[in-house]
Amino acid sequence: MTKKKSPKSTSNTIALNKKARHEYALHDKYEAGLELQGWEVKSIRAGKVNISDTYIHLKDGEAFLLGSQIQPLNSASTHVICDPMRYRKLLLSRRELDRLVGAVEREGFSLIATAMYWRKCWVKLEFHLAKGKKTHDKRADIKDRDWNSRQRQINET
Repeated sequence: MTKKKSPKSTSNTIALNKKARHEYALHDKYEAGLELQGWEVKSIRAGKVNISDTYIHLKDGEAFLLGSQIQPLNSASTHVICDPMRYRKLLLSRRELDRLVGAVEREGFSLIATAMYWRKCWVKLEFHLAKGKKTHDKRADIKDRDWNSRQRQINET
């Protein structure tokens, strides 16, 4: 009789940027792979990642992830220099890069990272084209959210 494998966690999510929906009006969603070093993959598996103030910078026809923190493990090798805030290259097709460059330069969008997750054995980054919200936009969103929840409560009773 074969042994059953222990159930793995069904969630593939590594890290979320929960502030992004509050701070920005999110538009188109994209997915990209990350170019990582070995120590970074080990740290990600241990859950030592923070993408709360992360954005994407386009330079020389390439996309780089800025502001993400991947803390090295205590057991990391001493001969490898571990920079937790280094630029990490995003793996995108030329067509996607051209579309993003056009949106950022011409239309004034920003590229904001919203989630990092596992897809099979690869680390993927979900990011959105976004425009920053003003204070009155944030207040209007809060009012709309409250009104919708009240409507649901009234409809249930």
